[in-house]
Amino acid sequence: MQRIVVLAGGIGGARFLRGLRQAAPDAEITVIGNTGDDIHLFGLKVCPDLDTVMYTLGGGIHEEQGWGRADETFTVKEELAAYGVGPAWFGLGDRDFATHIVRTQMISAGYPLSAVTEALCQRWQPGVRLLPMTDDRVETHVLVDDPDAAADPGRGDAGDGAGGRRAVHFQEYWVRLRAAVDAHAVVPIGADQAKPAPGVLEALAAADTVLFPPSNPVVSIGTILAVPGIREAIADADVPVVGLSPIVGGAPVRGMADKMLAAIGVETTAQAVARHYGSGLLDGWLVDTADADAVPDVEAAGIRCRAVPLMMSGPDATALMAAEALTLAEEVRA
Repeated sequence: MQRIVVLAGGIGGARFLRGLRQAAPDAEITVIGNTGDDIHLFGLKVCPDLDTVMYTLGGGIHEEQGWGRADETFTVKEELAAYGVGPAWFGLGDRDFATHIVRTQMISAGYPLSAVTEALCQRWQPGVRLLPMTDDRVETHVLVDDPDAAADPGRGDAGDGAGGRRAVHFQEYWVRLRAAVDAHAVVPIGADQAKPAPGVLEALAAADTVLFPPSNPVVSIGTILAVPGIREAIADADVPVVGLSPIVGGAPVRGMADKMLAAIGVETTAQAVARHYGSGLLDGWLVDTADADAVPDVEAAGIRCRAVPLMMSGPDATALMAAEALTLAEEVRA
């Protein structure tokens, strides 16, 4: 049985995994999920990326949104708003609340996030083994301009006369601010002190293939790689590591990867993202046919590259993408 390990963020990673299950129905798939997007709201621990993978593969996702539950209602949110309890910008549905309540209760009882995730997956049966990247608390923050705050060197603000800067949780940047302001830095708070969750390093050591789906290379896959030991385990593994570009035609397929890439000084191109990961990590890289001219540049960086259709327009198209990734992995292995 082929053992595949996938590093995954939220919507893009989850949809790719659905295609991978179709392309490799007999494979043993382990997913290392990003927890840098996790946030505490209303006294509850919310794990957006883990839940998106779990709901998508378990058949409970809101298909049009790509996140949240299908057939959702928002009575609790409306009641919280009536009490004046915020934040109002992050909308949790009633069905989704139940997941976060169970998770928070189990963590309060002493269970680590990895054990809680396994328990939640017992209900959803996603068909993969879903592991959080770490049991430790990691939260990604984004440094943005704060025009309402005067620059204060004693506080560490980097002002230019028009105001200072402040760090906001990634969820606030993405949901409340809608990534409409420039990001100056992206910091996964706590990642440098975190340890890989139980099973993560073991899965990488036993893998036949490692895949980077078209998830955000900075705040999804990048955050997973920021946990000490994970990047090293992938780099040291004597197995093909293949990624799929989240950039098509110079723009992200969805989300705000361009804003995140700019914050770390990486161009928004398929070849720049491949070089960002580097040949020390990647063996193969798939770009979209629209970016076929990027292939020589990527291969000049020591990474085998192919141009194939990379738009996840439906389950069959996504399965073909996954199959192309596995084919490239076999080429690398040979």
